[in-house]
Amino acid sequence: MTVATVQQLFRYPVKSMMGEALDTVEVGPSGLQGDRIWAVRDEKRGGIRGGKKIPQLMTLSAHTGTPAPTIVAPDGESAVVNEDRIHDWLSSKLDHPVTIWPLMPADQLDHYRRGAPDTDDFEEELRTVFGRLPGEPIPDLTGFEALLEFESPPGTYFDAFPISIMSTQSLETMNQLSADSDFDVRRFRPNLLLDVPDSTYPFPEQEWLGATLTIGEVTLKVESTCPRCSMTTHGFADLPRDTNIMRQLVGNSEGNLGIYATVLSAGALTVGDAVTAQ
Repeated sequence: MTVATVQQLFRYPVKSMMGEALDTVEVGPSGLQGDRIWAVRDEKRGGIRGGKKIPQLMTLSAHTGTPAPTIVAPDGESAVVNEDRIHDWLSSKLDHPVTIWPLMPADQLDHYRRGAPDTDDFEEELRTVFGRLPGEPIPDLTGFEALLEFESPPGTYFDAFPISIMSTQSLETMNQLSADSDFDVRRFRPNLLLDVPDSTYPFPEQEWLGATLTIGEVTLKVESTCPRCSMTTHGFADLPRDTNIMRQLVGNSEGNLGIYATVLSAGALTVGDAVTAQ
């Protein structure tokens, strides 16, 4: 039976930058076509980095283009990711030495290996990454162990899995529980935002863990809940920095919001598509 409909679709051509809303998109085994196909490398501490370590990335936006995505800075200036000047331009905009890279083959493990941590204290490093205060639980990383060594699964620039899904109801739940914070969808960067009108559960997508979702021509396997990190608290565009976002997530949803999925069968997704679950 139909459990939801696709309300919005989003693609993020460059890891940790703002992305673009879509009406329709092709989905392959590696996720949405053109999603997170470029990423920034930290030339100071090493390793591919995202907004957890370089939050300034979230102030830039990236848009699909030919032959490569275009990045737009807050001051309105733009550059194409394959321009000769791009490394210097981007380093200037971020006030941090970086280079930008397309996806590399999965066997180039050093490319995907994490850069130097900010501290030798492993627990403190995890608390910083996940925005957890002393006394708050660190997320259960069972199933994510490879990401302790690599910034992303080698061969991808995803945090963990190729598709991220959220419901409008989950955002509404958090906004009702935390009137002083704005749980804006842009903080959470889903690929699919779904409307689940008949659910009485405050976080309806969490009921689909392990399920198979059919959406338009596409079939997805729901693999995991989505543990949230410090990126959700950073300020960008018109959204302020707000560490209360994480306090509310930890207090009301075990620090999770949304779900991750893998692709079982490819095809097209379109806003308005019905979602069925098995």
